[in-house]
Amino acid sequence: MQPLKGITVVTLEHAIAAPLCTRHLADLGARVIKVERPGVGDFARGYDERVKGLASHFVWTNRSKESLTLDVKHGEARQILDSLIVRADVLVQNLAPGAAARLGLSFEALHAKWPRLIVCDISGYGDDPERPGPYRDKKAYDLLIQSEAGFLSITGTPEQPAKAGCSIADIAAGMYAYSAILAALIERGKTGRGVRLDVSMLESMVEWMSFPLYYAFDGAAPPPRAGAAHATIFPYGPFPAGDGHSVMLGLQNEREWQAFCAKVLQRPELASDPRFDSNARRVAARDALAAIIEEVFSKLGSEQVVQRLEDAQIANARVNGMAEVWSHPQLAARRRWSEVGSPAGPLPALQPPALPASFDACMGAIPALGQHTDALLAELGFDAATVARWHADGVV
Repeated sequence: MQPLKGITVVTLEHAIAAPLCTRHLADLGARVIKVERPGVGDFARGYDERVKGLASHFVWTNRSKESLTLDVKHGEARQILDSLIVRADVLVQNLAPGAAARLGLSFEALHAKWPRLIVCDISGYGDDPERPGPYRDKKAYDLLIQSEAGFLSITGTPEQPAKAGCSIADIAAGMYAYSAILAALIERGKTGRGVRLDVSMLESMVEWMSFPLYYAFDGAAPPPRAGAAHATIFPYGPFPAGDGHSVMLGLQNEREWQAFCAKVLQRPELASDPRFDSNARRVAARDALAAIIEEVFSKLGSEQVVQRLEDAQIANARVNGMAEVWSHPQLAARRRWSEVGSPAGPLPALQPPALPASFDACMGAIPALGQHTDALLAELGFDAATVARWHADGVV
């Protein structure tokens, strides 16, 4: 029995944050009905064609959903929306700030009719009408939020900031929305009433920035940009080996430093070298120490470096590309790959992390645009003639 079996989620979503949230709810067995624009759909469908003609972002965030096309601004759309919402436990939306309210989908309007409904609004800067803030109506995309939240100031090289290679601000907001909805369902089980969840991408990302914020507390200097290395611990980062591959390694304490010198570098005298005998000194002298490490590693292949690190019980990792992750032996050994259907045929999909073994995650197909429109409208009680007219009129 999947834990959210019997829970229905209606979502007016696009891009990443809301779709990722609702896909995780679908993983747990919730029925997720995705409302999309007729003819166009979620604009993430058009980001690229990397997965057998489908968009990589869309494939990732939209399995196990039903797609209903609906022009929510059309005069006849409201009766369809109301028919959906009356059956729903959760409404999720990440439309532009104020758009849901203009459609009559604010929490206040919906709560008066359906007090058990949980409403989750996801926006860039927060959309609480009582505390709108000066940024409420600003457009907010992932990279812009990474910038506003200070992430770019600590990421990259000393010369150039860099964004994360995936949509971490969207992911942060989507995951906080997901966990907040689960909490709201528990609360509703106790009180019988739904609540409003106001999820801000900025606030979600700033929460993830708490270490550098506290590191720079009370006017102190922030962590420097250090590329793929750790800004405040050394040695901690990638180092090239003699075969052209890099090895990532990290030291956490003085015991590991001594083992690193003796067993990896095979220069035990460095452990007590006054330039390097504390983490603070190693950070201050990182260029000199890096030169020593690289000189030793240049005479070894990456597998030899990894073996020395393993023998010394020093944390390490290979610097993998996407091809290596697809074929990662740990994921294969733990049977973490599954398969889902799609308009382009079967596709591999990672099993959701951290779920108990007591149930199987829902691994349903990625929907084609409007694939479930007619079936859903029939389920809602609309007759075939009405549905045909709505298709002709562009309502659905």
